[in-house]
Amino acid sequence: MATALLPRMAFAARNSLRSLRTGIQPGDKTRLVIETSARPSYSLSYPAGQLVVNIANATTNMSVSPKLASGGLVKSIAQVQNGDSLQIVATLKQSIVQIPKASILVLEPNGDNDYRLVLDFVAGTTSAPAEPAQYTTSSAATTTAITASRKYVIVVDAGHGGKDPGCIGKGGTREKDIVLSVAKKLKNKLDANGFKTYLTRSGDTYLKLAERASIAEKRNADLFISLHANANPSRKMKGFSIYTLSEKASDEEAKKLADAENAADKIGVSGFTEFEENIRIALSSLQQHAVAEMSEEYATGCAKSFKRASIEQQPGPDVRHAPFAVLRSTVPGALLELGHLSNAAEEKLLKTSAHQDKLVNAIVKSVKNYNFEV
Repeated sequence: MATALLPRMAFAARNSLRSLRTGIQPGDKTRLVIETSARPSYSLSYPAGQLVVNIANATTNMSVSPKLASGGLVKSIAQVQNGDSLQIVATLKQSIVQIPKASILVLEPNGDNDYRLVLDFVAGTTSAPAEPAQYTTSSAATTTAITASRKYVIVVDAGHGGKDPGCIGKGGTREKDIVLSVAKKLKNKLDANGFKTYLTRSGDTYLKLAERASIAEKRNADLFISLHANANPSRKMKGFSIYTLSEKASDEEAKKLADAENAADKIGVSGFTEFEENIRIALSSLQQHAVAEMSEEYATGCAKSFKRASIEQQPGPDVRHAPFAVLRSTVPGALLELGHLSNAAEEKLLKTSAHQDKLVNAIVKSVKNYNFEV
């Protein structure tokens, strides 16, 4: 006798709500914490005056009473069962923009806490007015959610500049000139592909490293890309290399490179005194852990994009790590060494418009393939 097969979902453990609370963070940020029994699979939507968190395969828990901090943006929080999904509907005092990836964390169980989805957001308005979504407890109902439309913001940093030429090739090619040329081309192509792109410098000007990072913060950037060209004692060394921020360098060469780049304005890599107070506070170990993961994700994808474009890679790992001061920020980012000016052949190559276009195309593909959404 044949036995009917039940849907796989019937055997899946349902996630359950454990607690709801809000708090206030530096920089007038409101924090919403949603605690669940299992790791949440979620999506966000932004109807006018609301923030809606949809958690798949989860159930309501009406014994949970939200704990709301005074002074925040959240007026009230409701639970709605929508089929197999639990919706947390936060009614806001003001509408908000789409929450950037760097402001979303999923924390592992710790002590008396289960999994926690942590969302930090500030007041703002959506780029287009949206009607409030309608919610119902019917399992057959669907939810209308209008997501705020926005362009992802990219800040492109052309390294060095002004009194700081960077490294200089045997043929006299200056790093600051090469990276500025690539940065301008990259901005144009990113803008043409639907991104909003800013340059830290558009001319031959000198900027301190903290200023460059601060520009990304002030622009609320989703990604920060710092462009450089390398030099090596060995004239035979060539190829691109990609770096992300880490307190400990992945190898001796990475450490020496970070020391050289940081020497541009003598910023100590162990301090944050060049940053505004709210940015220094935000640079907690928890925040940096999330930013580091996102930076690693972008850098890994960028290395793949370069190799697919047949751009030669410096021998070694795809992504290296070092304490670069210019990457010390709450914005995910990477430092791209586009090649070696100390290698005569690569110096000539980096000067050509065709190779610069090749580099730009690879970077644009890496940005388009990057998962900006959590």
